[in-house]
Amino acid sequence: MHLPSVTANGKGRARRAAKGRTVDAVARAGFVGRGVIYLLIGALALRIAFSDGGGRQADRGGAVAELADRPFGNVLLWLLGIALAGMALWRLSEALFGQAGPDGDKAGKRALSGARFLFYVFVSYSVLAYATGDEGSGSGSSDRQTKDVTAKALDWPGGQWIVAAAGAGVLVAGLWIAGRALLRKFHKRLRLSEMPRRMRQVTDVLGIAGGVARGTVFAVAGGFALTAALQHEPGEAKGIDNTLRSFTETGFGPWLLALIAVGLVAFGLFSWVNARWRKI
Repeated sequence: MHLPSVTANGKGRARRAAKGRTVDAVARAGFVGRGVIYLLIGALALRIAFSDGGGRQADRGGAVAELADRPFGNVLLWLLGIALAGMALWRLSEALFGQAGPDGDKAGKRALSGARFLFYVFVSYSVLAYATGDEGSGSGSSDRQTKDVTAKALDWPGGQWIVAAAGAGVLVAGLWIAGRALLRKFHKRLRLSEMPRRMRQVTDVLGIAGGVARGTVFAVAGGFALTAALQHEPGEAKGIDNTLRSFTETGFGPWLLALIAVGLVAFGLFSWVNARWRKI
């Protein structure tokens, strides 16, 4: 007779746990971890703009390998992997119980959080696998992986349409990310009223520059995937590293890549701002 009440109480306790201090702490750790990755990718891209990049890839794999070469690199990798696992846990809590804010319970937002949960599970796993000695897991070339996946997909029935749809989706997502950054949509997710005025100004610069750079990279990568589908040529698809290198082939030479690289560093710093001021 009292099962509905018991179920409701159980859901209430689960929701409170999802909004509690533990999830708050692991989410903020996740933003720190995300910031580290983007700072390293930006630094690698800046190095590539004016040299060969020291043989490193300007992508997540290159960032992991770069971190591994630092003093206490293995310890740092474990900390990074655990932090990203925290981000995954937080995204899972959002998928199950809704995001912060008045419209956080919308099905679309919860589905997006679910997709982000799966993404961060994969990223965390790859970093931790690298830390345990499986170097191919964490530092694999995004370019090779992208071409391999594109080639397999193009061989499927209707594969050309699938790759085209995926490429168009990534392109649109990139434009969406850049557009939201320009409109400063990130304001509603931050505790702006608690920030000092100078911190708000710095946050706007980092959020806009970082979001536009990140969105531009996604949009261009999506454009390459769309080209690969239209030409039925998997070699036209590019991962993050080759996408970034393609900016040096424009009329602006290395300077456009340098600008994008600085923007990615800004996004890394913006992630650290989120670690402190984000509404969880």
